[in-house]
Amino acid sequence: MKIGVFTVILRSMKFEHALDYLVGLGVQAVEIGVGAYAGQDHCPVDQLLASDCKSKEFQHAVTSRGLQISALSCHGNPLHPNRKIAAAHDLAFRKAVRLAAKLGVEVVNTFSGCPGDHAGARQPNWVTCAWPPDYLEILDWQWANKVIPYWQKTVEFSRKHGIKKIALEMHPGFVVYNPETLLKLRKAAGQEIGANFDPSHLFWQGIDPCAAARALKGAIYHVHAKDAAVQEWNSRINGVLDAKHYSDELNRSWIFRTVGYGNPRSFWCDFVSALRMIGYDGTLSMEHEDSLMTPLEGLEKGVRFLQSIILYQPKGTVTWA
Repeated sequence: MKIGVFTVILRSMKFEHALDYLVGLGVQAVEIGVGAYAGQDHCPVDQLLASDCKSKEFQHAVTSRGLQISALSCHGNPLHPNRKIAAAHDLAFRKAVRLAAKLGVEVVNTFSGCPGDHAGARQPNWVTCAWPPDYLEILDWQWANKVIPYWQKTVEFSRKHGIKKIALEMHPGFVVYNPETLLKLRKAAGQEIGANFDPSHLFWQGIDPCAAARALKGAIYHVHAKDAAVQEWNSRINGVLDAKHYSDELNRSWIFRTVGYGNPRSFWCDFVSALRMIGYDGTLSMEHEDSLMTPLEGLEKGVRFLQSIILYQPKGTVTWA
């Protein structure tokens, strides 16, 4: 396994400065934003697609420091009912696929997206309940008319460009938000659909990330090392569905945390072990969204924590039985 960092948190730094900083922390891989919500602060996508020279220079900046690119990330909503937003995010994803092929990166991370509730909708509608029956009608319409057709077409595009790992982050607010919905889309659109497994979005839904990882054996293409803390003094009163701004930490039912600050070390040891048992030995990429810490303090504490629990060497041989 390798420790990585999603470099968008260092967007204020120039790319090579950020790489030098991460090497100094002992990081081994970088996940790079290439469009949509993730932005392109560290990756001029159009320039790299247009110039073999620039793309080789970009690769060299990473590999010459002993790093590798774990994934290109283009988190967006290509199913947005606003056609302008949907088209921009779809185009960004397609460019990400082409760039991944050019750079030799196996994984492209994104979201599944979320449509509206009818053909003339203006905003996404994330269905979270089965009654009144209108909601199930919306859900059926979304999957049949928007979700499955889009991803079948998009998977075919990725296949043509040699990208076989589209890693969807299971994120509430989008149609794929748990293992069941991920596997539903994978069955409908193809084996190229897998998970960018981020336990932080599972904790507050009441999902056990270790159990979820086992359920997704063979379908986890990338992993985010991000924690979340459910704050029971609020969740016991109002539950975990919480639309308060992330900056209102004291009053939210849950908040994102740097690894080790939301759940104990024992969980993270179990999680790393679960990943190994299902055959995932790739990167654990830190996505820093802990508003109680600065980016640098959060990254430094998180990297040190991961260094103490990650499994670097290959799985051992059973010699005692």
